Amino acid sequence: MEQKYHILVVDDEPEIADLVGVYLSSEGYTVTKCLTAGQALEAAEGESFDLAILDVMLPDLSGFTLCARLREKYPFPILMLTAKTSDMDKINGLTIGADDYMTKPFNPLELAARVKAQLRRYTRYNGGERKDSADEVDVAGLVMNKGTHRCWLYEEEISLTPIEFDILWTLCAHKGQVISAEQLFEQVWGEKYLERNNTVMVHIRRIREKLGDTVRGEGRIIKTVWGVGYRIG
Repeated sequence: MEQKYHILVVDDEPEIADLVGVYLSSEGYTVTKCLTAGQALEAAEGESFDLAILDVMLPDLSGFTLCARLREKYPFPILMLTAKTSDMDKINGLTIGADDYMTKPFNPLELAARVKAQLRRYTRYNGGERKDSADEVDVAGLVMNKGTHRCWLYEEEISLTPIEFDILWTLCAHKGQVISAEQLFEQVWGEKYLERNNTVMVHIRRIREKLGDTVRGEGRIIKTVWGVGYRIG
């Protein structure tokens, strides 16, 4: 039986929330709608979600703050929906952990397509057992399997978000090579690099924290080549 995905939609405009809900429901998804960040956090505590769509402008907390709160506890994809169109707003969303970003007015069919793409990516990271694969790398005790999208450091499994996995995999797949922040951004997010963009740096810091890979701010596994980029090995 095909899995039925549960999506959290948070928008203080009931008309928008209803529109999104109608389109997603027609695609076979179960939809829970919330009008405030507080309602969304309460819903996340009591229910299991596979993806969240967050409006940036909410009456109690900003969507950015809500995104950060959710990202602290839950690995599911987060798509930001906002009337703001500046590059800095997009960078802010991606930096705090959002996986995708759309501006209003939006095409509901495009939204549904992006949701489907994020769910496809997410489910690849949450199924299957570890097995031998040509898509496995082992770099100084760090083992990554692209087939199962799982990661181990010295035999201890490390929980990574899909974005974090893709960044670390890209570095491991190019062992010994320096990869710039621009290259990582365009490879992982599939979009043109934006100026004054610290998104990659923030994600690298989070990955290092999960790996316990920080010595006086510098990584032992992920090396920073100042002014150039990052490398492993």
